[in-house]
Amino acid sequence: MLKWGVLAVALAVSNPAMAQRAEPVDLDMVSKIRQEAFHRSQVMDTFSHLTESIGPRLTNSPAMAQANAWTRGKFSEWGLSNVHDEAFDDFGRGWEFTSARVEMLGERVQPLHALPKAWTPGTNGPVEGELVQVDIKKLADLEKYKGTLRGKILLLGEAREYKRGTEPDSHRHDATSLEGLQEFTLPKNAAAEKEKRVKEYSERQALAKATNAFFVEEGALAAISISGWDNGIIRVAGGGSRRAGESAGIPELAMISEHFNPLVRALANKQAVKLRVDVAARFTDAANQPGYNTLAELRGSSKADEVVMLGAHLDSWHTGTGAADNAAGVAVMMEAMRILKAVGAKPKRTIRVALWSGEEQGLIGSQAYVAKHFAQFPEPTDPAQKALPASLREPTGALLKRRDYDKFSVYFNMDNGSGRFRGIYAQENLAAMPVFEAWLKPFNDVGATTVASRNTGSTDHISFDRVGLPGFQFIQDKLDYFSNVHHSHLDTWDHAEPEDLKQAAAIVASFVYNAATRDDLFPRKTLKGDGGD
Repeated sequence: MLKWGVLAVALAVSNPAMAQRAEPVDLDMVSKIRQEAFHRSQVMDTFSHLTESIGPRLTNSPAMAQANAWTRGKFSEWGLSNVHDEAFDDFGRGWEFTSARVEMLGERVQPLHALPKAWTPGTNGPVEGELVQVDIKKLADLEKYKGTLRGKILLLGEAREYKRGTEPDSHRHDATSLEGLQEFTLPKNAAAEKEKRVKEYSERQALAKATNAFFVEEGALAAISISGWDNGIIRVAGGGSRRAGESAGIPELAMISEHFNPLVRALANKQAVKLRVDVAARFTDAANQPGYNTLAELRGSSKADEVVMLGAHLDSWHTGTGAADNAAGVAVMMEAMRILKAVGAKPKRTIRVALWSGEEQGLIGSQAYVAKHFAQFPEPTDPAQKALPASLREPTGALLKRRDYDKFSVYFNMDNGSGRFRGIYAQENLAAMPVFEAWLKPFNDVGATTVASRNTGSTDHISFDRVGLPGFQFIQDKLDYFSNVHHSHLDTWDHAEPEDLKQAAAIVASFVYNAATRDDLFPRKTLKGDGGD
């Protein structure tokens, strides 16, 4: 029977410099986790229900409420404790759509492929109008269209030249690409880059609000913009406004580039183009509502007041089924908790799983949770700063630490598609690297080998990292996440790999168990401006 410390001894023999800091790994428990994850997996059952029974889960939509309820039920069925939804304030209104149809009318009738942007209104039945091209890049551009748009359907922006792909759509890491992740890129002028991002964000938000109101005032019927990707893929996120009291604009859709570009050429050739647009979409709430995260626990024993967390965002965009982004992460994190219950794990620390909402709108759910339970920077009083997302704000004072800040150990996140785990990003926490190397060792044989010192961002572990708490994201095979499915209508079941999700669930279960049973809390890096106490 394998005991605590066997792996640590092996590592120390192979690398004497690690002898004093080798991380013990319970190989008995890891073996049980692997057996349950690889031979009795339920991860695809969970994934399938989220994607093909519930479908896309836009924050505050009826489908999101259904997903919150269903995941609570599964956690309770598996015997987890403290299963509940936790509200975060004033997210906005719910929204859903059921159909969208765009047709070119005239001598040649043609269906055009387009889908609506979230939080934009429906057409209340089919509308028909002449197509006009509108190009608005700054506020001053609005004036030249005044009095010209009533009863028109708007083609927003310009054609985009088609660029043929030179790389395969789907990609798995190999030795070369994994080795490349070991290289740390020194940051450039971070202050200047942030200042640029703040300026661009503020200008973009101001232009969007003004344009929404302008199109309504001018009486335009609908607007169409080009999809962000080629090859018939509709990549679309939000538009309008989810906020009650703000103008949601006019019905707006994203159209595949192969149908958008010919419309631009027709107008450039002075051809009259008439379209019919029919979008069935609605706001499901009259007033702003809170959003909800779903949480559950495997209660600890001797250190139950200390917590290890794992999580993924349950919300998605609305046109696919939210499969890779992020039913994959949710199914893996739920499966990790099921596995730990199934193998009879008895951690010292409480293991808590969180399924976040509002991630796609700026990590809203996880950020609110961290602020309530662990820490936050003071809210800014400057209206300009207050209007910015947390990632772009300047700290307005010392970090406000909550009671549980010093009892938090570590958080693990999954949100880079459905690809196999190949390792983990250490977020510049160098003390974490030998720990992760030891924890990955039992999974080297299924492709997880790499610990990279570099940061990765753009998802919920940043809510923890931003306040000095250890939060991590795994290195994953890309598959076709960034070529076909991310925020697109192709984000469906068929683009996932079941064996990859099984492997990921085993690694997550092992990582959180090891974190919950180690002698000490997980090592922290020093927060900028903090003494590290």
